[in-house]
Amino acid sequence: MSKDERLVKQITPKSEDFSRWYAEIVQKAELADYTPMKGMMVIRPYGYAIWENIQRLMDDRIKATGHVNAYFPLFIPESFLKKEAEHVEGFTPEVAWVTAGGNEELEERLAVRPTSEAIIGYLYSKWIKSWRDLPILYNQWANIVRWEKVTRPFLRTTEFLWQEGHTCHETAQEAEEETLKILAMYKEFCETELAIPVIAGRKTLREKFAGAQMTYAIEALMSDGKALQMGTSHNLGQHFSKAFDIKFEDRNQTLQYVWQTSWGTTTRMVGAVIMAHGDDSGLRLPPRVAPVQVVLIPIAFGNWKETVLPAVLAAQETLKKAGLRVLVDAREEFTPGWKFAEHEMRGVPLRIEIGPRDVKAGQAVFVRRDIKAKEPVPLGELAVRAAAVLDEIQASLYAAALKFQDDNTRVAETYADFKDILENRRGFVKSPWCGGGECEDKIKAETMATIRVIPPDCEGPAAEGRTCISCGREAKAIAYFARAY
Repeated sequence: MSKDERLVKQITPKSEDFSRWYAEIVQKAELADYTPMKGMMVIRPYGYAIWENIQRLMDDRIKATGHVNAYFPLFIPESFLKKEAEHVEGFTPEVAWVTAGGNEELEERLAVRPTSEAIIGYLYSKWIKSWRDLPILYNQWANIVRWEKVTRPFLRTTEFLWQEGHTCHETAQEAEEETLKILAMYKEFCETELAIPVIAGRKTLREKFAGAQMTYAIEALMSDGKALQMGTSHNLGQHFSKAFDIKFEDRNQTLQYVWQTSWGTTTRMVGAVIMAHGDDSGLRLPPRVAPVQVVLIPIAFGNWKETVLPAVLAAQETLKKAGLRVLVDAREEFTPGWKFAEHEMRGVPLRIEIGPRDVKAGQAVFVRRDIKAKEPVPLGELAVRAAAVLDEIQASLYAAALKFQDDNTRVAETYADFKDILENRRGFVKSPWCGGGECEDKIKAETMATIRVIPPDCEGPAAEGRTCISCGREAKAIAYFARAY
């Protein structure tokens, strides 16, 4: 679509400058704004409403799997972080420290929560005594601080919001089952609610969470061809339970260390929705997480307040009773065309226009945000048709994102092809890998691409007879590589 054909003309087309396009949408759609503190954004009401919908839908799933919510302290003693060597090494460069309280120097520095394994491990050691106390299935919704060097709203910020689950189990098998169950839940959530297809699998040892035995993740492809990690699920093994002495008396009255997991998703999901679905006119929000699913716009003409507005307000009540999130935009200081453009930019999935002629004809005009299609609908069928159209939009956005992912997932058997794809086409590149960290590091240094995930069906037998694109040795797996945020 050319710029002259667009209702929204104040946003840079993403084909011209993707980063600028993203930044303009974040601000002009009033999702977030910058603050005087580097990397700390304010999430504005419209952006926060998207997060609230994500949080509600995710929280329902977390509770349905038997987990309960709790809340743990924001500050963590330095000595706690140091108890797990790999953990402290991994997070120290990003930790913000509190050294004074009021006018008094603290005896021990406090870390501003970069993640909660350390403080939760200490508390679990107090609470868990017997196998009867297990499993512990806790989750918390909280804020996190990590001192990032390069920041971008929602995608990577110094402070962000997230949920983090922390569980304890009797056996290694139970912990692994929990880790994979949560990974599957995250995948289903992204595809069902956010309409974003993802690839699920394990991380390499180089890319795993600091202190974890194994990290699993879901990776999505944004519309500029870069990957975005959407969620992680970590099997912590007994690393933290041994560091924090989390023991229980088992069924044979023997002391054992618990097996733990941790897992999380963040406000990064809002950024993913922008980048996966947005177009040159702004946001295209999946109806299930859109703050406003339907906007009703009266066409002001003649005595519209006596003829059109009552029909619009009646339609609003009908749609609300059907459980839809509805907004009436009856502002008189703006033209209908201006309102059309604003709500397009804000990604409202369905616009319903009602003018004098529509009232006489007993109909309204539906305009879909995803494909801009228009459709007259009888006023008596608004609720049923609106619900159906919103479902169609949700499915349409997912289908488009899946097609983009499929079209931009390529196989490279040689290093030359691998580099050519990354330079000229981007996307996911599936290539054989020997499993060696040296090759992983070399590829990253030379191409800026990393192994995003290795799905279960890409391990072992899938790589038989193939050779690593870097060193030429026997491949152990087929890895998904990409440049990433």
